[in-house]
Amino acid sequence: MRTTATTTDGTAAQAREAGRPAVEFVSVDKSYGAVRAVADVSLELYPGETVALLGPNGAGKSTALDLLLGLKNADGGQVRVFGTTPAQAIGAGRVGAMLQSGGLMEEVTVRELVGLACDLHPKAYPVDRVLAAAGVTDIASRMVNKLSGGQEQRVRFAMATAGANDLIVLDEPTVGMDVGARQAFWATMRGQVEQGRTVLFATHYLEEADAIADRVLVLHQGRLIADGTAAEIKARAGARRVTFDLDGAVDEAALRALPHLVGLDITGPTVRIRSDDADATVHAVYGLGLYPRNLEVSGLGLEQAFLAITDAADAARNDAGALPAGEGDAR
Repeated sequence: MRTTATTTDGTAAQAREAGRPAVEFVSVDKSYGAVRAVADVSLELYPGETVALLGPNGAGKSTALDLLLGLKNADGGQVRVFGTTPAQAIGAGRVGAMLQSGGLMEEVTVRELVGLACDLHPKAYPVDRVLAAAGVTDIASRMVNKLSGGQEQRVRFAMATAGANDLIVLDEPTVGMDVGARQAFWATMRGQVEQGRTVLFATHYLEEADAIADRVLVLHQGRLIADGTAAEIKARAGARRVTFDLDGAVDEAALRALPHLVGLDITGPTVRIRSDDADATVHAVYGLGLYPRNLEVSGLGLEQAFLAITDAADAARNDAGALPAGEGDAR
């Protein structure tokens, strides 16, 4: 599967026209025994793009990032980073990574740890600049094993940006950060992208992907099932959201029989419907003799679109036949 998304970013558009991808996956496969964690994935990422990698648990996101960073080797296909192998790109100081896995060195201060990252980077920034950019100057003298979860994340970010990387890979970067720290983090990332760098981040915070990403990739059961802007992903879901309140008992069976119903959620008196023809669905609600209060019809948010797309992918694969043993258990 190969798809190409458009963005409004001028740098990314120019790079795309010149045919200089930062990252290429060409028919990439990776399996663990009977489990096909990444299945025939092809994609290209370009300089100046901020790209969100989404997927439910077990979708293959972690494996895809491991392949990109050279931590694992593909069973088939090719992974190229700036036209070379991941190991060569990393060795040249072109890639910075912030991963959830792996602990930080303890018994050292934040400054010492970040200083080590700078010392090892081929194109290092001054330590004080890195500390300031990551928002950890005020804790630079603190021992690493005395940090909170959010502070640890900011230290990981400092280490990932210790030098002039062209690609920054982030795995759940804002977990444990408070609202202010998240805003500061993404402001720093926008600055990186404005300099022509590529930022790829995996996240479970879909509101972040919606607000931050130029482009969204959706992995599901190891396959790339969507690639586009957040607006394109929402439009692809092909549904709208209908929300209203009902007085008295709610007849779930009658609601599930409504035409063009894609999804239904009932919480107390509140009914939330996903419909591929909202006008017809609302007309049928009134046809049941119901009188909905606080009726709202809106487009799907990215979270609802994500659920709709993954549900549709599950339904299509089930219709095509049972999955081979273990195939759905990607990492």
